[in-house]
Amino acid sequence: MSSPASPNPLQRLVIASRESALAMWQAEHIRDRLSALYPQTEVSILGMTTQGDQILNVSLSKIGGKGLFVKELETALEDGRADLAVHSLKDVPMVLPDGFALAAIGEREDPHDAFVSNLHESLDSLPAGSVVGTSSLRRESQLRARYPHLVIEPLRGNVQTRLRKLDEGQYAAIILAAAGLKRLGLESRIRRTISSEDSLPAVGQGALGIECRADRLDVIEMLKPLHHADTAACVLAERAMSRTLNGSCQVPLGGFAEVREGRLFMRGFVASTDGMTMMRAEADGSIEEPEALGRRIAEELLAKGAGKILASLNG
Repeated sequence: MSSPASPNPLQRLVIASRESALAMWQAEHIRDRLSALYPQTEVSILGMTTQGDQILNVSLSKIGGKGLFVKELETALEDGRADLAVHSLKDVPMVLPDGFALAAIGEREDPHDAFVSNLHESLDSLPAGSVVGTSSLRRESQLRARYPHLVIEPLRGNVQTRLRKLDEGQYAAIILAAAGLKRLGLESRIRRTISSEDSLPAVGQGALGIECRADRLDVIEMLKPLHHADTAACVLAERAMSRTLNGSCQVPLGGFAEVREGRLFMRGFVASTDGMTMMRAEADGSIEEPEALGRRIAEELLAKGAGKILASLNG
């Protein structure tokens, strides 16, 4: 249930956003929600290009990870050019810099991965040697484990760029987040949604995180009605698992929590990049203590030997 709107809304709010089509959709979605809640507040968007958007010829894991998508936005919050920033939560580092807070976590869209191809119906129908594109070590490790006969190649760029590369014939298929395709009105490009049993989602996949300065209590108050408690519990568990494992773009790991009959059920994995070694764990816990569940999953993975993989990948 949403909280009542803030009794003393600000006259103006500025949202910092990346300028990709998906990021702008997300920012516009939050702008429209805020405008409906606070009709007297002028809500605008400050579009920005981040370092992660500029470097497209190198995989994220080699250039510093997904934090490259948020640093410039945090600078805009710090210097007062913007009041809040909207992120795909899977792009937000597990530890925020001092002075910043995740003020609200929006309701999750479809968290699954999507199989996208012009010629083939599913991963199972791809012939040996088919080239599959993905930007994610998490997806890559799971694909290599299940489909050793496929060729996995890196794929960077925004959603439209990735689809164009598929359409040009550079790949037989690509794997994208279902949430992004649905938000952009591109659901028709999804040949098949991949179950979480076959491709465990990324931590925070499908959820929006709204960040602001921790001292902006006025902004935090205004964002309360956008906070979705069930999504937040799931995502906090997932992020606690990743944080405990010191997860990053350099580490093939997945974590996915769901609310089932009032409790949290969560699965996690850590794998070698080639998918040859994979540790899995699952557990359920109280929705009131999501981070304890996430830490429990991480500790079980470490007990199974995940630490050796993590040490080798983190150098």
